[in-house]
Amino acid sequence: MFFAHELHIFELNKVKTKDQTANYCDSLVRYSRRKTIEVKIGNLGVGGTNPIRIQSMTTVDTMDTDASIEQAIRMVNAGCEIVRFTAPSIKDAMNLQVIKDGLLARGCTVPLIADIHFTPNAAEVAARIVEKVRINPGNYSDKKRLIVGEYSSSEYQADLEKIRKKLISLLNVCKEYGTALRIGANQGSLSDRIMNRYGDTPLGMVESALEFIRICEDQNFYNTVLSMKSSNPTVMIQAYRLLVFKLNEEGLKPYPLHLGVTEAGDGEDGRIKSAVGIGALLEDGLGDTIRVSLTEEPEAEIPVCYQILERYNNSGEHETIPNIENYPVNPFEYNRRETHKVNNIGGGQPPVVVAEFSLSEDLAGKPKNGVHQAKLFPFGYRYSVTLDKWNITDLACDYLFLGDRDLDFEMPQSLGLIYNHASWLKNRGNSLSFPLINSKQYIEDIERSDKLNFVLLCFDNLSSELIEKLKFDNTAVLFLDTYHSKGFLEQRRIFVKLMERECHVPVIIRRSYQNLSSDKLLINSAIDMGGLLVDGLGDGIFIAAENCGGYKIANDVAFGILQATRTRISKTEYISCPSCGRTLFNLQETTAKIRVKTAHLKGLKIGIMGCIVNGPGEMADADYGYVGSGHGLITLYRGRDVVKRNVKEDKAVDELIGLIVDDGKWFDTK
Repeated sequence: MFFAHELHIFELNKVKTKDQTANYCDSLVRYSRRKTIEVKIGNLGVGGTNPIRIQSMTTVDTMDTDASIEQAIRMVNAGCEIVRFTAPSIKDAMNLQVIKDGLLARGCTVPLIADIHFTPNAAEVAARIVEKVRINPGNYSDKKRLIVGEYSSSEYQADLEKIRKKLISLLNVCKEYGTALRIGANQGSLSDRIMNRYGDTPLGMVESALEFIRICEDQNFYNTVLSMKSSNPTVMIQAYRLLVFKLNEEGLKPYPLHLGVTEAGDGEDGRIKSAVGIGALLEDGLGDTIRVSLTEEPEAEIPVCYQILERYNNSGEHETIPNIENYPVNPFEYNRRETHKVNNIGGGQPPVVVAEFSLSEDLAGKPKNGVHQAKLFPFGYRYSVTLDKWNITDLACDYLFLGDRDLDFEMPQSLGLIYNHASWLKNRGNSLSFPLINSKQYIEDIERSDKLNFVLLCFDNLSSELIEKLKFDNTAVLFLDTYHSKGFLEQRRIFVKLMERECHVPVIIRRSYQNLSSDKLLINSAIDMGGLLVDGLGDGIFIAAENCGGYKIANDVAFGILQATRTRISKTEYISCPSCGRTLFNLQETTAKIRVKTAHLKGLKIGIMGCIVNGPGEMADADYGYVGSGHGLITLYRGRDVVKRNVKEDKAVDELIGLIVDDGKWFDTK
C-alpha cells in the first residue's frame, strides 16, 4: 500500500539481524517451547509450564440460553478446555451470567470467554461475569470506514488517547474481578489508522496489538494472551513470529500466544490450512493455546486440535541436529529459495507433486483397456476408452514413483515416471522415465539420465563432496527424506546447509507415513511440508503413504498443502468463518451450496462470512464476498467493495454467480 508498503519493508529490514532465531524462537533445530508468563483463566493456567490448551467457540445465538449450554457441554465432552461465546451487545453479555449459572448447575466448570467487537461497554459487563474477555484492537475503539489516506502525528496520537481511555476502563474491571484479557488482532479487521500507516501486513497486525499491550503494561496489567489471526497461513505465521520479535525488542512481557487460522473453511481444506499455520509455529516452539476454526459444529474442531498437539506431547530427548549459526531465511516475509531449473522443477516454477505408485498391485500382463488405465484415476488422470484420450484434471500429479513396477499401457505425455535405478536402465528408452539413485551411487557416477536425475538424500549423507557435485549438475533434483523423530527440524537444517554452500539444486520434500487414518495423514503431512513451503523451502512434495486411506487421499492432500501455502493454486479457495452467535444464516449449508456451484473456478477466492464482523475485512484477499447483513439478507462484495446490498438469501447465491459471470471469471464445466 504505497507509503504503508514502504514502511513495512523498512521495518522488516530493521529486524534482519545476524541471528534472527534468537529474536523469535529458542531453537530451529530442536523443539523448545517458548517461555512465557502464566495467565490464569479462572483456575486454568495458560502459558508458563502448563500444557498447550485447546479451545473453541459456540455457534448458536448467545441469547438462546439452553442451546448455548447444551453446545458448550458437547464441546467440553469432546475435550474443549475453554469455551468462547460472542457478546455483540450488552444484553448478550449479561446473558453470559445465566449461561454460566446453567453450566455450573450441570457440573460444568469450564472457563468462559466473551468475544467482543465494537462494544466496549459489553466488554466491561462481560468482564464481571466470565473468566476472560477477547477484544479486537481493530474495532474495539477505532471506527473502520475503509478510508484510504494519511494520518498526521496529532491525529494518530488523538486516536491512541481515545483507545487508552476506553481500554483503561476495561482493565480496571479486569483487575477487580481477576479477569484475563485476550488482545486478538485479525488481518482483515485492522483499523483505518493502522491500514493507512502499515497496510494489512503482518507488521500492521503486530503494531495494532502492541498499541494495546503498551497501555496494559503502563497500567501494570499482565494477565493477557495475544493472537494474530489471518485466513492466509503464511501471513499468520509471519505475524506471530514478528510479534514475538517485537515483544523482545521492546522489553515487553513474554505473553502466552493463542494460535489459529481464522476462516479456515471446512473439510479437508480447513484442516490442512489450520495444520500448516498452527503446526509451523508449534515447530518454532510458539503457542500456548490453539483453536482450529472450521465451518462445522464446534465439537468437530476438538479432535483436530488433539491430532495436531499429539506431535508435541513427547518432550523427551531426541537425536541431535547440528546447530544453525546464521539462518539464511527471513522468517518475517516470504522469499523462495533460489534454485536452477531442471525440466519442470525449480527455477521459480510452481512446486511439483510426486505421487507414490510403487506399492500398487502388479500391473503387468493385464489387457490394455479403460479398466487398466483407470489405475491412474486417483492421480488426476482420466482415460476415455471411446476417445482413446487422457483427460488431465487440475489435481493431476506431475510424476509417478514406480520403483521397480512395470506398466504396459501408454502413459499421458505430461506425466513423468520415476524408477529405481536398476529398473530405469530397462526403461531408459522411454523419454518419460527418470532414475532415482542414492547419494553414494550419485557420487560414484553410475549411468544417469542426461535430462533429469532424482537423488535420494538424508542428512547423514549430506557430505561436502556431494554438495559440490550437485552445485554444478543441471540434471539433479534432490529427494529430501528423513527418518528423524523431529523430521521437520532436520529437513529445515538440510535446506540451511544447501543455502550456506550456495547450492541451488531443486529439492522435493519427501515424507513417508504408514498405517495412519486419512485425518492423521492430512495433519502430519501438512505440518511437515507446509511449514517448510511457507518459508520458501521446497520445489515439490512427495507423500509416500502406505495404508493411509489410498492413493487419491495422498494426492489430494499434496495439492491441498500447496494450495494452503499459496505456492500452487489448483482449485477454488473458500475463506469461510466458523459461525458463531452473530451469524445471520446457515453457514454450513450455504458454504456447501456455493462450493457445489463454484468448485471448478480454479484460483478464485470466495469469502463466506456470517456477519459484518467477519466481512468485508476478515475476507482479507478474497475476490468475492458473501456476507450476512441482516436476517435473511446478504451483501455481496467484489474484493472489499460492496456491489449489492440486502439481497434476499434465497436469491443471493445466484446473484453471486451472476457477479462472477459479469466479471468474465466464470466458465462452464466440461
